[in-house]
Amino acid sequence: MGIGNIKEKMTAKCPKNKTFMAILIIVLVVIGIILILNFAKGDETLEFRVLSDSEVPQDITSQVIPQYRDLERALACIVDDKVYVLVTRGEKPTSGYEIAIESMTLEEEDGRNNLVVFAGFKDPEPGGALTQVLTYPLQVAETPLEKLPDSIELRVKY
Repeated sequence: MGIGNIKEKMTAKCPKNKTFMAILIIVLVVIGIILILNFAKGDETLEFRVLSDSEVPQDITSQVIPQYRDLERALACIVDDKVYVLVTRGEKPTSGYEIAIESMTLEEEDGRNNLVVFAGFKDPEPGGALTQVLTYPLQVAETPLEKLPDSIELRVKY
């Protein structure tokens, strides 16, 4: 095999490598644009403070909780110019059901705000000693929001 044949074979492979590299670069640029658009669409992690039972405003305890405690959902209300978020699990037949608000994200799309509440739910261990009493697990958090979001979405992790 002469030097001329080797040069021909190398030049024949080069366009394939250049095409592959061009496609790879295009794919990486598209992925980068998608990631930038997802981060730039207005999602914001929301700070919050979970309240103890004694810290929950009386208006929430007397008016909001009785109305929504039977449902599994997230909702928000304004009391004394503060926005509170409640997450409820509904009626449960025994003790041992737990709930924890883990994080909140405020998503903005088309001028509308959607609050996504991430909560952890824990059920009692099978066979454990439990009190046979109806319970209504819930958690209340105070947020820095100045107005109610347009919608609220609950995302649960067991």
